[in-house]
Amino acid sequence: MTFYGDDLGLSVLAEWRDHDGYDGVVFGLPGAPVHMELLRHGDHIPEPNPENQLVLYLRGPEAVETATRRLTERGHSPVPAANPYWPEHGAVLFEDPDGWQVVLAPWVFEETRTGTD
Repeated sequence: MTFYGDDLGLSVLAEWRDHDGYDGVVFGLPGAPVHMELLRHGDHIPEPNPENQLVLYLRGPEAVETATRRLTERGHSPVPAANPYWPEHGAVLFEDPDGWQVVLAPWVFEETRTGTD
């Protein structure tokens, strides 16, 4: 939770522990009327894979730069992308504390890009 809330700067809207065996947290995404919920059941955590990613579509390169600066100031370093599509299109990747990759992409679908190129 620290990575997504404190380090990335998403607001925590709700959080629970051991509700029918589930732990969870709901994050608010800045400037968007949508939320992201992360759940975990029990103690089992699946193995990360560089092709299983959480992609956050941000509003332009400046938003990616802001998020990247915040994460690096908090001790995180960008990681190489397994898929060359991301760096070719200006995205920056980080690993969360569990080893899952988070992609910071510099466009929002239906606003600045169609996602077809």
